[in-house]
Amino acid sequence: SRQLLKTPENLLVSLDLDISLQYTGACKRPDSPNLNCTTGTLMMEKWFEKLLYSSRWLLAPIYLGLSLALLALGIKFFTELFHVLPHIFSVSEMDLILLVLSLVDISLVGGLIVMVMFSGYENFVSQIDLEDSSEKLNWLGKLDTGSLKNKVAASIVAISSIHLLKVFMNADHYQDSKLMWYVLIHLTFVVSAFAMGILDKMTR
Repeated sequence: SRQLLKTPENLLVSLDLDISLQYTGACKRPDSPNLNCTTGTLMMEKWFEKLLYSSRWLLAPIYLGLSLALLALGIKFFTELFHVLPHIFSVSEMDLILLVLSLVDISLVGGLIVMVMFSGYENFVSQIDLEDSSEKLNWLGKLDTGSLKNKVAASIVAISSIHLLKVFMNADHYQDSKLMWYVLIHLTFVVSAFAMGILDKMTR
């Protein structure tokens, strides 16, 4: 078929095709005599690709470390709970509400950690092989990177809302300038989450 290329235009097309094949892995074809490829180059390429692909397992200890952070949150949760239980009949209503808001805040952070840990592992390391049972989370394996970012942004807004509510419940201990900064930071989180959701819909 190479002998049929007579015109200069066809010769240029053939030359561009040979160059593009050299840079797209066509050197793996043994029936291409014009390509200067050796077995050692192919073996090095395969070894490098396997090594590069296996490097994703470096993220596995990071996700495992998040489980330790989850354990620390659990310890802090029950420490706060056991601290107030002996004084449950004498604690004021305002202090009890602030404590409940703190516990809700801890639980939201814990849920965020679980979501990032499982979804990040499945998206970037390996799939979690679980048999279909009642213990399997219904969202497991259904969150891609875009959906994960939106979920994380929504969780951050919820956590910021709880924290801002705690501040307003105890507003007498804060200056007006600090209250203003708390509101501005929370609005920044809200606008950022809204913008990320809009961009995700536009790119789909």
